[in-house]
Amino acid sequence: MNICVVGAGHVGLVSAACFAELGNQVVCMDNNRPRIAGLKKSVMPFYEPALKELVVKNVKGKRLVFTASLEKAVKKSGVIFIAVGTPPKENGEADLTDIEKVTQKIAHYMPSYRLIVEKSTVPVETGRWLKHTIEVNLRGKKKFDVASNPEFLREGSGVEDFMRPDRIVLGVENKKAEGILKELYRPLKAPIIVTDIKSAELIKHASNSFLAAKISFINAIANICERVGADVAKVAKGVGLDKRIGAKFLDAGCGYGGFCFPKDVEAFIRIAEKKGYDFQLLKAVKEINEEQKELTVKKIENALWNIKGKTIGILGLSFKPGTDDLRFAPSIDIIGRLKLDGAKIRVFDPQAMEAANKIFKEVKFCRDVYETAKGSDCLVVLTEWNEFKEIDLKKIKRLLKQPVIVDGRNIYEPGKMKKMGFKYFGIGRS
Repeated sequence: MNICVVGAGHVGLVSAACFAELGNQVVCMDNNRPRIAGLKKSVMPFYEPALKELVVKNVKGKRLVFTASLEKAVKKSGVIFIAVGTPPKENGEADLTDIEKVTQKIAHYMPSYRLIVEKSTVPVETGRWLKHTIEVNLRGKKKFDVASNPEFLREGSGVEDFMRPDRIVLGVENKKAEGILKELYRPLKAPIIVTDIKSAELIKHASNSFLAAKISFINAIANICERVGADVAKVAKGVGLDKRIGAKFLDAGCGYGGFCFPKDVEAFIRIAEKKGYDFQLLKAVKEINEEQKELTVKKIENALWNIKGKTIGILGLSFKPGTDDLRFAPSIDIIGRLKLDGAKIRVFDPQAMEAANKIFKEVKFCRDVYETAKGSDCLVVLTEWNEFKEIDLKKIKRLLKQPVIVDGRNIYEPGKMKKMGFKYFGIGRS
């Protein structure tokens, strides 16, 4: 098929590269001209495992091209995926301004029938507004369909998630749109759920909110574990082996982050409010997550007595391993609070240093784990990168002013750390 993906962000670029890998002719469009210029030279705008190789392969195979011209992309493509950003407004609602602008232009440029597909995470009833916007701006009597195809791509495993999905959700209004999208996804041989558009839109918000709820739940359990002397890792294992619950997203830590969970939980709360429902459960999920970051700071305070004037080494800045994304990362709030209390901060992240340089001021950017530890009063783990699990802890102990580690991701075993002479603080573990 001839496909256009509007937006070369995490969702759009991964989707474009993977659609091309499936044998389609794909145009990836973005109005960020420097980004498009970089992509034409195989320069990735962010880190995502396996993505660059896939882009290079399909550009070379002439199945994937990049452009800043929406008009050319729309005229060349029968199926148009909208994957532009939906950032949060101050009140937590999703800002759909860019989606509206793109949709208006698509309507202007359509030469004949087109299937326009929501790929971005959007509030329920956005599909209705897309259809209305196209109808108002359409030139001439041309037929079109609108559909919803929410993405479930995790940063750090986006390519894998696209090529081997748990399910594919298609929100459609008729058999024609259903048939086109089923044929497009047929090579993946994954379960396909066909719904109305509103149900598909809700599936995405419901999925992300449920996963966020699992994280906040286990963090709440971790706080109880600390109070009674239990081990949250063992509790989580015992709970997660129940097939009705599952082990994923039951890792206690310093809070969730990223662009999806915080944004989608807040947006879902606002969606419910607009419809007259007080989504108290999600409000609690959000509150627990904010508290978890504050509790991490308190652990550092308890470990050091006074923070003012102390040097604190931070391992991990991105919101999760496998990505350089710092959006809504717990590290931002935690470092901000430590600086406010007068701490000197040293940081290291395997992938996010370039992005961090634009966000963090008056911190020392280190070359590696060991430079971060050298001369620090405390070492704090905020991202569970594998390389942090494999460091030379004996060397770390020698480099630290005090053998203190606050493990915000529970990557070390408390018993082992204490035997080595560390003053160790995990999450929900004693």
